[in-house]
Amino acid sequence: MDRVKMAGDPAALKTYLDGLVERFERPEFIDADPVSVVHAFDDPGDREVIGLYCALLAWGRRDTLLRNLHDLCERMRMRPRAFALGYVDARDGPRLAGFVHRTFRPDDARSLTAAVGRVLRDHGSLGEAFRAVDDPSSPDVGCGIEAFSRLLAESAPGRPARLRKHLARPSTGSACKRFCMYLRWMVRPGPVDTASWEGVSPARLVLPLDVHSGRQARALGLLERRQDDWKAALELTGACRRLSADDPSRYDFALFGAGAFGVPLDPRFVRAATA
Repeated sequence: MDRVKMAGDPAALKTYLDGLVERFERPEFIDADPVSVVHAFDDPGDREVIGLYCALLAWGRRDTLLRNLHDLCERMRMRPRAFALGYVDARDGPRLAGFVHRTFRPDDARSLTAAVGRVLRDHGSLGEAFRAVDDPSSPDVGCGIEAFSRLLAESAPGRPARLRKHLARPSTGSACKRFCMYLRWMVRPGPVDTASWEGVSPARLVLPLDVHSGRQARALGLLERRQDDWKAALELTGACRRLSADDPSRYDFALFGAGAFGVPLDPRFVRAATA
């Protein structure tokens, strides 16, 4: 991470990126984002449960994703925590029988809901479960994501292989974008993120790395590694931590926002990064 050379003057780059954060970290950002479904619930227990589904399913066209997430909420009777906590497959499984989002099939929905219910019964909340398997002395949440992913997979009846494909782990090299995004939603304060969890420091969050944020980060000299994998996510987070030690993942709004919404980067910084 230390080998990354930031574009131009780090102080000027920070000022520029902070401006992009201010532009995108606004309530207006919520409407077109899957986090809007999380904000539709007031109870932190409902938010953390539906937030997990929103994050794990966050790929593909946004309009299709949002439509499917609203369908899922209705199937859960608009009470996601209660639905998962009391889930009995023979009784409640038919409500998920028709739910599909891309490669996420009805069997995946049933297995994940059964797993979430088991974790809720064992730990009281998903936040407590994450804290139970995390190591707060670790510089980042990678160990927590690894253990939390395994906990969910092992809590599903029969430990189906299909469900494991939807639960990324750093040990496989995955950037774990969806888990990183979920943690950002749960840990950071608003207006976009929800601060639904306590006991996890924003300083330990890892930036959600995808094609949009990776492209912008490389153009700005924040990331050298070419693959969008876990090592790259840590490299990018390390660079952003030098800009904001207490809250590096705030720059996800700058990098993802500029890429996803087609905002041209300031050529002063791009030239400095690619010279």
